[in-house]
Amino acid sequence: MRVYVLLFNAGNENQGIHSLKMGDRDIVLMFESEDDATRFALMLEAQDFPQPTVEEIDSEEIESFCEQAGYEARHIPQGELITPPESTVEETDLSLKEQQGQTSPLGEGENLDEVRRRLENLL
Repeated sequence: MRVYVLLFNAGNENQGIHSLKMGDRDIVLMFESEDDATRFALMLEAQDFPQPTVEEIDSEEIESFCEQAGYEARHIPQGELITPPESTVEETDLSLKEQQGQTSPLGEGENLDEVRRRLENLL
């Protein structure tokens, strides 16, 4: 099954996937409908997020990526209205690690090329 996810800086070396922080979990939303994913992306932009790109990806690939990265994948059925939380993190995982001199946005011991290759393989 194909799903839609939101990517930031798609195609760039600091590409990242949108996730929601709920307690100690990071959740990646997998939208069944491109229209629903686009609507969510527009709501993020209205909250002053950078403009995300809606990308179609095989659901098994994104679930595998999430498992490897320690994220939870959540399927959003077509027509389910989901809105971004009103509160957002002040800094992304990527910006925090860059400030600390780390280059990996996802995990210990990973380098940026590994992360980029894994995200590109999803596309």
